[in-house]
Amino acid sequence: MTKIERREFIKKTAIAAAGGTALMMGCNDKKSDGTAAVVNSKTYEWKMVTAWLPNFPLLGEGAVKLARMIEKMSNNRLKITVYGGGELVPALETFDAVSQGVAEMGHSASYYWAGKAPAAQLFTSVPFGMNTQQTNAWLYNGGGLDLWKELYSKFNLIPFPAGNTGGQMGGWYNKEIKSADDFKGLKIRQPGLAGKVVTKAGAASILSPGGEIYTNLERGVIDATDWIGPYHDYQMGFHKIAKYYYYPSWSEPTGVVELMVNKNAYEQLPDDLKEIVKVCASAINNQMLGEFETKNSEYLEKLESESGIEIKKYPADVMNVFKNYTNEVLHELESSDEMSAKILESYNLFRKNITRWTNYTERQFFWEE
Repeated sequence: MTKIERREFIKKTAIAAAGGTALMMGCNDKKSDGTAAVVNSKTYEWKMVTAWLPNFPLLGEGAVKLARMIEKMSNNRLKITVYGGGELVPALETFDAVSQGVAEMGHSASYYWAGKAPAAQLFTSVPFGMNTQQTNAWLYNGGGLDLWKELYSKFNLIPFPAGNTGGQMGGWYNKEIKSADDFKGLKIRQPGLAGKVVTKAGAASILSPGGEIYTNLERGVIDATDWIGPYHDYQMGFHKIAKYYYYPSWSEPTGVVELMVNKNAYEQLPDDLKEIVKVCASAINNQMLGEFETKNSEYLEKLESESGIEIKKYPADVMNVFKNYTNEVLHELESSDEMSAKILESYNLFRKNITRWTNYTERQFFWEE
């Protein structure tokens, strides 16, 4: 860094500090009676529909926490009623409900909407892709969120990251997986791009709602299922009907949860309420990740100590085969969909650069105890 560059850096730092002081002073503006000044006292009553069962642990709860946080920060000027999947509209109609204005907000995962926009699934997770920290960096600082907004704008929607599962487990199986050949003829609940990957490996990808997975696995409708991680998997009871629990989740190295807002409704809000929605979504994004990491570590220990399951690592040849098929699936996606190609170009470039940095930092401290 040259002397001129250092001088400019210090100058920007000083300006930023001064700006922060001014912001705090502005936030402390009061009326003559000592109460906080409010630019616009109009109240708004919104509905939020979700893709989760009512009060579903962490995910459904996260939607409710987000709504309450927005209400509190807005001094009840923006009030939000939360509906679980099926209470106002079916879970998998959340996208259309918000797009059409039936509800002003939706809480879900973008890979459910691949049928609406193939590129949408890239914003939940990319098989063998970036982890949560890297994905957040891409979304907030690498242009990813701008591309997401561009994709959703044609549907009258504005997306915000609003939660994350963190890294997941690979799934539950009723038979041991010794090689990629064991996937031939296997019936597996596997959503998103990963469903196309296992299909290439000879499996049958079956998408079923969360409430039906246990029964389907128990009755043999499916032989295996991808879900989330130890906390939810324990609550679902999969350890009672499946013997093998595999890791890692090559299919979802992260799991971005979305808040989508009806664009027309959002644009009618005053600027301060718009900012509150944005800031609260970011806060919940961070909080939910912390909850998932904590609960998953606790319940991994419970699964290990309370059940007779075998926790196993996918064989190397399975990971290699799936990685090759993932490359094929992504190539097919970008070849058939212009927006997917645009997003993947950004994603892959950012991943290349940030992986070099990660190799010097976090990766140096990854080891098995």
